[in-house]
Amino acid sequence: MKKFTSFVCLIVCTLIWGTTFVAQDAGMDYIGPFTFNSARFFVAFAAVLPFVLLFEKEKIPNLVKQEKKEFIKLMIPVGVSLFLGTALQQVSLIYTDVANSAFFTIFYVPLVPIIIYFLFSNKPHWSVWPSVFACVVGGYFLSDFNNANIRLGDGIVLVGAIFWALHIIYIGKLISKFNLPFLIALLQNFAVAVLSFLLVLIFETIDFSKILLEIYEILYAGILSGGAAFVLQLFGQKHISPTPAAIIMSLEGVFAAISAWIILNQILGFANIIGCLLILLGVLFSQILPIYDKKIQFKN
Repeated sequence: MKKFTSFVCLIVCTLIWGTTFVAQDAGMDYIGPFTFNSARFFVAFAAVLPFVLLFEKEKIPNLVKQEKKEFIKLMIPVGVSLFLGTALQQVSLIYTDVANSAFFTIFYVPLVPIIIYFLFSNKPHWSVWPSVFACVVGGYFLSDFNNANIRLGDGIVLVGAIFWALHIIYIGKLISKFNLPFLIALLQNFAVAVLSFLLVLIFETIDFSKILLEIYEILYAGILSGGAAFVLQLFGQKHISPTPAAIIMSLEGVFAAISAWIILNQILGFANIIGCLLILLGVLFSQILPIYDKKIQFKN
């Protein structure tokens, strides 16, 4: 029953993240990408703050005081990588559609073991390489290479996937050493909000009347994605190990494509559907094969 509850939590969490792409896309009708991100993550900061005060207020002084430098050392790449990942993802939506942005974002799944190998010399499972190939071929079918704007958008979000992968890697290191998930979420939300606001000052104009026109999209992306989805992820991964959890969360792209089709009428062609399937197969292949090989080794 506990595993089933965790499974439901992860599905709902992934559904929120997937549908948030629609809010991100619609949320730029009147404001720029950096204004949207700054507002969204300030809301997310406010949404997570009560959980920090309720569940971690007493833990923070003891845990952080012991290794404050280590906490800051790991927190910086977490905040910066999340900022760059979200910034590139948001900008990509100006040029490409929701389905493309969502599917290219989940490239972080096969990228994670590759980056770990080059940064920390941990050899990835052999299934990573055919998975990457499947994702690249799928990306070819998914993207309209005759359209220069869409091609640019896909390239931007693909670069962003590298930072999503780095975020996952450093979050893993941080959360394994400091059991302060809500504090980490709070600080990373604050970092993204502030850094995005700096880009607003440089590239965009602050217009509160236009921000208010996007209030529903900002609240959805902030409260549900930055707040509720993070809490659901915590409950979900309480009784489901990281690998099957990652498989479930890779469905984010599917939910994004379906929600874009229903809400934004962004129809996928046959070639695009083939591309989606290849990327999903690549992602799932990179996650399922290591589990299967471990079971065989265990039996032997």
